[in-house]
Amino acid sequence: MNLRLKAAALLGGFGFMRSRGLVELSRLTADAFGAEYPFSKKSSSLSLLHRYGQFTKREAEKALASGEPVQMIRERLRDNACRFGREIRRRLRLDSPEEVMAAARLLYRQIKIDLRGTPRGEIVIRKCFFSAYYSPRVCDLVSALDEGILAGLAGGGELRFLLRISEGNDSCRARFLFTGMSR
Repeated sequence: MNLRLKAAALLGGFGFMRSRGLVELSRLTADAFGAEYPFSKKSSSLSLLHRYGQFTKREAEKALASGEPVQMIRERLRDNACRFGREIRRRLRLDSPEEVMAAARLLYRQIKIDLRGTPRGEIVIRKCFFSAYYSPRVCDLVSALDEGILAGLAGGGELRFLLRISEGNDSCRARFLFTGMSR
């Protein structure tokens, strides 16, 4: 594990994710939905996380109810999140699947998601803060953010969910196919 990632692990995560990173995630999500950035006042990370859950649920439900194809929204969510992930990759200088999964674990811990991944791309999420907010359809749409973040961290790749907590399962299970780095 590289020194920057070790330092982040020792410090319990990424300081920039606690507030600035969550604000940036909120902004890129609002942009993807074509919505106004909803958070104008400074808040605690937990308060912002609750408001982000409510916001993404509302915007995703609106998009799904419109009857319009949501593929463009999905692509914008993924693309925006991919840029976000690439910035973290650059800061941490990630260069292996092990480092990508370690960074993802630390990053997701900041938003109260217990993500554990292997260098082979197997992912298990035992707890997800947003499962209390999202229906299966909303979760499916918003998970384009996860696809983008992981692809950005890895320099490319594809995420496929096999099971979801929002569908009544005890965990989410997914597979990430690394295409941007060797295993």
